[in-house]
Amino acid sequence: MDFFQIFTLLGALGMFLYGMNLMSSGLQKAAGDRLRGLLSVMTSNPLKGVLTGLGITSIIQSSSATTVMVVSFVNAGLLTLAQAIGVIMGANIGTTVTAWLVAWLGFKADISILAVPLMLFGFLFSNSKKNQRQNIGELIVGFCLLFLGLSFMKESVPDLNETPEVLDFVKTWSGHGFGSVLIFLAFGTVLTLVLQSSSATMAITLIMLSMGWIPFNMACAMVLGENIGTTITANIAASVGNTQAKRAALSHTIFNVFGVIWALVFFKPFLMLVGGIIECFGLPNPSAGGFVLSGPNTVEGTAALYGLSMLHTLFNTINTLILVWFIKYIEKAVVWIIKAPKNQESEVFRLKYISAGPLATPELATEQAFLEIIHFAQISRKGLGYAKEAIKETDLDKFEELRQKLVKYEEISDRIEYEIAAFLNAVSVGDISAETSARIKAMYKIIGELESLGDSGESISRILSRRNLHKKHFDEATISKLMGMVDEVDNSYNVMIANLEAAHKGNLEEISNAYNAEDRINQMRNNLRDAEIEEIDNNGKNYQTSVYYMDVVSELEKMGDFMINVSQNLERAFVQK
Repeated sequence: MDFFQIFTLLGALGMFLYGMNLMSSGLQKAAGDRLRGLLSVMTSNPLKGVLTGLGITSIIQSSSATTVMVVSFVNAGLLTLAQAIGVIMGANIGTTVTAWLVAWLGFKADISILAVPLMLFGFLFSNSKKNQRQNIGELIVGFCLLFLGLSFMKESVPDLNETPEVLDFVKTWSGHGFGSVLIFLAFGTVLTLVLQSSSATMAITLIMLSMGWIPFNMACAMVLGENIGTTITANIAASVGNTQAKRAALSHTIFNVFGVIWALVFFKPFLMLVGGIIECFGLPNPSAGGFVLSGPNTVEGTAALYGLSMLHTLFNTINTLILVWFIKYIEKAVVWIIKAPKNQESEVFRLKYISAGPLATPELATEQAFLEIIHFAQISRKGLGYAKEAIKETDLDKFEELRQKLVKYEEISDRIEYEIAAFLNAVSVGDISAETSARIKAMYKIIGELESLGDSGESISRILSRRNLHKKHFDEATISKLMGMVDEVDNSYNVMIANLEAAHKGNLEEISNAYNAEDRINQMRNNLRDAEIEEIDNNGKNYQTSVYYMDVVSELEKMGDFMINVSQNLERAFVQK
């Protein structure tokens, strides 16, 4: 095998991987909203979870993308960890569809002949003005590149008859009995880690098997290793995420490692079961002792390819049928292994969603970002609670504690805004639809308004600090008026968060509730201002105290302005005109 063949093989592999990613991306863009909707209506029924994971992964051809969505919904409280484990089990079954596509279309139908002409339709659809047609075009192009890459990989792999030294090498490593099984299992694990794609590793394994490089039992061992390798990738991705992300990734590892253990214990009977099923289709048993593979386009070649695909499907199906009854115990195990932070408050101030996994597509990435924005709004609301306590507090030491908390919340708001903006910047670099672009622009504006809410809380603390420095105080009547204003701002928070959640679910139709809340705040501000001027004029109220009082009122009114701006940006970008 010369250098040209090696580079051709690597280039073909790159084309295969790019095609797989492009096809998955197009599928997710075309069906993203419906897929998220399907996940969001999950119930506690484990069977529904498994079927949902199976269906979604079969459609989008990416178990990692399904896992990203699952983790996001767990964090949002729309799925419990137990429900997520069921979906992950189903995703493992769904990902086996790829092997069947490759075995059937890539080796038997030779779709690469039609791939180049089909690219024309992909190009035409990609240049359409309609987003859905563009997504379909991306899907077609990805599909064509995938099978072109597979075809080039098959052609670049040399015939063993022409390279006897490779044959001798393979025989050396495959002649150690069960030790060889473990060697090829480790090889499959490492190869998946390097390629970061179990689908690509599965395609390579199918090619190696069809070309006679490895016997059927060693190919099966590689497939088992690939199932371990793909879990390690998920754990690496989740290592920077939150507690729930780590637990979801660990449950995936437990699922696959358990499966590999029983598959190794019953390795020969398992292969005999696979071979027996293949015989039922009128094909030779690939696990039989006298089975000889003479080429990919022979009856034996078909039996071997279908047998390997069947093993992959059976492995995940049997594993699911066993472990689906133990989901609660898996949940308890991962919760026990990965403990929640002792300081729960620090967990609240971390990004919850955009660190949950790798970016699959811009659509899924914006989904994560939007969930993070809702979380940001909820954090911002806590700052209002501290401001309310600070207004009422007369003890200077306790007030100082509250002031420091408000300063902390302002710093948290700055950090969250920066991190979400950086995430959106990364998303914007990719190929995004016009709709997604408009929503990302709206998100930029929304996080700016939410950060301003944090500034207002800190501004109120500074106003109160100046009041205390000049030894002024608010009487009970003044505090009562401010509490009424705070309550109106808190109600506006309710409206803003409700609109954010409605936009996320695709249910936002109009924002009259936000306008009504803003009108009430403005009216109260005007009433309080007029009443205070009257107090100064008629009752001789201390002017300096009134200034501090009206400054607080003004800052609370500003918070209402920021919140109506959030709802207006939602209306522009998320309401279907």
